[in-house]
Amino acid sequence: MHIPDGFLTTNTWLPAWVVSAGGIGYCVRRTSRLLKERMIPLMGVMAAFIFAAQMLNFPVMGGTSGHLIGAVFAAILLGPYAAAVVMTVVLIAQCLIFQDGGLTALGANVLNMAILGPACGYFIYNIIRRTIKGNAGMIAGAALASWASVVIAASTCALELSASGTSPFPVVFPAMVFIHAAIGIGEAVITCVMVSLVLKVRPDLIYQKDARPFGRRDLVFGLAIAAILFLLAPFASKFPDGLERAAKDLGFAAEVK
Repeated sequence: MHIPDGFLTTNTWLPAWVVSAGGIGYCVRRTSRLLKERMIPLMGVMAAFIFAAQMLNFPVMGGTSGHLIGAVFAAILLGPYAAAVVMTVVLIAQCLIFQDGGLTALGANVLNMAILGPACGYFIYNIIRRTIKGNAGMIAGAALASWASVVIAASTCALELSASGTSPFPVVFPAMVFIHAAIGIGEAVITCVMVSLVLKVRPDLIYQKDARPFGRRDLVFGLAIAAILFLLAPFASKFPDGLERAAKDLGFAAEVK
């Protein structure tokens, strides 16, 4: 869902940059207030994990692929503010190193996936977690929140494309939502598996006010998983992702990087 350069006009990407800069600035201030010894290495591991996991596209339907966004998983472990900072770091690295998403569109990508994803996802997760007690509530909340985070990000992306005149709203909105509703199912399954694993192995890593330190063994284990995912990247699905598929089907771009 990384928007490339050329898809958004200045009257869209510039306000997105302003909103994203203000939003991430606020998240950085909130994170600095909440920052604990355990969160620093955990944020680093989470950034490495999401960076690697987003390289692994999985097929969903009709020659389309999707990849994990990871915003809700990050929010469940770090809280929504630190998750937004981590997601922003990942998106900047992807943009500058792999040209995955355009530089002018970076503000929109940060808004969609790094701000709205963790914020809306954690809000939904928290409601369900408090309604359904215990691990079942956490897993159910993770499932619905992660699916919704993908659909919300796709919906906002469609609004940005429509505002730029790239594609009419009645055409691009249902196309983006339909494709990413399917991709969101994969996001939900992967997130639930990871949250279930954390609950079994280190339930204290779930974001809360008082938590055990994130130890050296945890750091090595987390980085090892990220390295394995990175090595698996060549085996990722070669099908176009949701935005690429929508662009191809609707004819507003021949190719999306």
